[in-house]
Amino acid sequence: MKKVTFILSLLLLFSAQSCGIYSFTGADTGDATSFQVNFFQNEADLVEPGIDRTFTLQLQDLIQNQTNLNLANNNADLIFEGEIIDFYVAPISATAEQTAAENRLTIAVNVRYYNTLEPDKDFERRFSFYYDYEGAAQLTGPTLDTAIDEIYERLTQDIFNAALTDW
Repeated sequence: MKKVTFILSLLLLFSAQSCGIYSFTGADTGDATSFQVNFFQNEADLVEPGIDRTFTLQLQDLIQNQTNLNLANNNADLIFEGEIIDFYVAPISATAEQTAAENRLTIAVNVRYYNTLEPDKDFERRFSFYYDYEGAAQLTGPTLDTAIDEIYERLTQDIFNAALTDW
């Protein structure tokens, strides 16, 4: 039994050390030491004030929290830029009275990612996610805050995964 425990301990030690440039989040930053997130302008038809700044900051925070990269204002190794291209509400189910029982807020972002050290990893891609809420609720105050937080959490994680992991 002690021999099995010893072997498992060694395997765990070697597998943890072999990760090299990978982090526990699965991020592969290669030789990069810095990143920048340019302001994501809100170009959606329906404009909700402040969502562009919130998105930009949440993407910066996620990358800072899950990598050892330094945030830079310019000339960074990894560059994220783009725009919010959709912000809309649509009914997803109806009641017998022909009113919306549930609505869906959808936000889409167009992202351009540049890796100045490995240009073959560059991409431009659309990311979107949604939040469902009761049809009787107004998309203001806490409902809007919760919706944006949940959507941005998913969007930023999807962008992070596309840029910095092989998932």
